[in-house]
Parts: sequence; structure tokens; C-alpha cells
Amino acid sequence: MDRDRIETVSLRWLRRLVITAFLLVTVLPFWYMLVLSVRPIERLLLDPGSLWVPLGEFTVATYTEVLKAAEDGGQGFLTFIRNSGLVALAATLLTLLVAIPGAYAVSRLRFFGHRQVNALFLAVYLFPSIVIAIPLFVVFTRAGLRGSLFGLVLVYISQTLPVSVYMLKNYFETIPISLEESAAIDGAGRLGIIRRISLPLAAPSIMAVALYDFMIAWNEFLFALLFLVDKPDRWTVSLGLSLLADGVEVPKTVLMAGSVILTLPIVILFFASERLLTEGLTAGAEKG
Repeated sequence: MDRDRIETVSLRWLRRLVITAFLLVTVLPFWYMLVLSVRPIERLLLDPGSLWVPLGEFTVATYTEVLKAAEDGGQGFLTFIRNSGLVALAATLLTLLVAIPGAYAVSRLRFFGHRQVNALFLAVYLFPSIVIAIPLFVVFTRAGLRGSLFGLVLVYISQTLPVSVYMLKNYFETIPISLEESAAIDGAGRLGIIRRISLPLAAPSIMAVALYDFMIAWNEFLFALLFLVDKPDRWTVSLGLSLLADGVEVPKTVLMAGSVILTLPIVILFFASERLLTEGLTAGAEKG
């Protein structure tokens, strides 16, 4: 009995130790970035390793410079945030608009090649992004979409749609088909069944997919660089931050402020929707 108790206590403390270690590895870099973003550059040079900000050193001038328009001597991140928000929201909504009926069709309808569809969805991710970047660049240039935010939205949809369909399909398959059959007996059509039965039950998975799509579009850099590099007024936050990092005349405190602006919305969105995200990502692991 004593041995079992010792093992239980040891495992409990080991779990706490592992969780603490993961928290330090995860939180400490973001905390240090936050500290650097609110310190004057001259104080940072004198004490770069400090993890605390004395009240006398606290400043938001770095954020003012980052958000101020470029013509006013700032870095123009308000424009970048607006562009990233528009692109991410549009890509998320359009992806869901296509992925929801597509996933429902794959999970409920039987057609030729039904079993091979799953492999085709995931096969997209066997190829590095740079492989499809070149043909997309050529096609979008000829179509006159290079340099436009709408063209970037289409690129992000092509990246997120396959995995969105795959995730939603797995969730739709966990919904008992007897519920839909009962609704059909009561006279509901296919669209009515989807709207009244399937979509409400699939809400956690839809939220998870929406968060995934939004985070991909918000943080993506390669295609933003490829399609928008010659259009500074249409840059996204990730592109603006990268080019900000290349400027030797830009203080690192300003760079850290830009990094916080890029990261904070995703962190807040993630923690605000953590429960739905977890439910959606784990849905479909077991059927019943």
C-alpha cells in the first residue's frame, strides 16, 4: 500500500514539474518579448537580461511608433493589422462556406472514389508550400490578381480548405445518422437537415476549423511576401514585421512591440475559445 502511495505522489509531483517546465518554455519567451517592447532602448542596452520593467522605465512610445502611419514617421502597423484582419476573416468565412457542405457530402453521400477522397485531401500537405508557390505566382500574375488582397485570400483558401474538409468530415461522421433520418421522416429536406440538425451539433468542430483557418491566414508569410512585396500599402502584419526586422535603423524594442502586436490577437483568441477548440480538434477520434 505504501508503495502505491509513493508512486502516486511521485507521479503527481512529476506531472507538476513537467507542466511547470512547459509553462516556462512557452511563457518566458513571450514575457521577455513583452518586457523588451516597453523599455527604452538605452535602458535595454545597459541591462539586456532584465525580466522586469521598473515603473520609471515603462514606456509605450515603441507601440506609438509601430502603429503610427509611415508618412508620419511610424511603421504603419495599423494598416498592416487592417489588411491581415480583412484577409484572415475573408479566408476563414469563404473556407467554411465551401468546407461545410463539402465535408457533409463526403461524410454522408456515397460516390465513386469516396474512400480515396480522404487521402487526396491530405496529399496536399505532402508538398512544401514553395512547390506550389511558383505556379500560383504565374497564374495569379496572368490573371491580374498578384498584388491584391483578394488574390491572397484565394491562396489561403487553397491552403486551408483540404484540412478543413477533413476535420469537419470526421466530426459529421460522429453525428448519429438516425437523427437525420428522423428529420427526413418528418419532411425535412437535405438543406433543412443540415441547417437544423448537423450544423448545431457540429458547432464545436466548426469553431475549431475557423480558428485554425484564421491563425493560418494571420501568421502566413511566404505567400504574402510573394504576392504583396511591391505593394507596401497592402502588406500584412507578418510581412511588415519581417521587413521591420531587416531594418538596421529600427530599434529592437520597436521590433518587439511589432512582435507583440502580431502575437497578442492570436493568443487572446486562442484562450477565449480554448474549450471549443479542444472539443473540435478531438471530435472524431472516437465514434459512437
